[in-house]
Amino acid sequence: MPSTLYVGNLPYAVDGDALNQMFVAFGTVVSAKVITDSRTGRSKGFGFVDMEKVEDAEKAIKELDGNESGGRKVVVNFAKPKEDKPRREGGFRREGGRREGGFNRRG
Repeated sequence: MPSTLYVGNLPYAVDGDALNQMFVAFGTVVSAKVITDSRTGRSKGFGFVDMEKVEDAEKAIKELDGNESGGRKVVVNFAKPKEDKPRREGGFRREGGRREGGFNRRG
């Protein structure tokens, strides 16, 4: 079962291929993904790497956590499981799906 690593404080120029190259020296990388903003496509400065073996993931953490890349001190640790949080809805909805409300304005 792959071990998922969180990689934070990445330079914004780092893409999935570059992230993969950072970790391939420590073992087999199953996947490497940089998280991007859905509207702009720009990197959010963090990503996730799945490594085949826990031992390889531990080696990567030991070697890469705190190292500098592109002028930024990279953070590498085991990823925490994603929490299920309820989605927030903004405002009130009426027929047709249009949003209304949020503030009670009086003229």
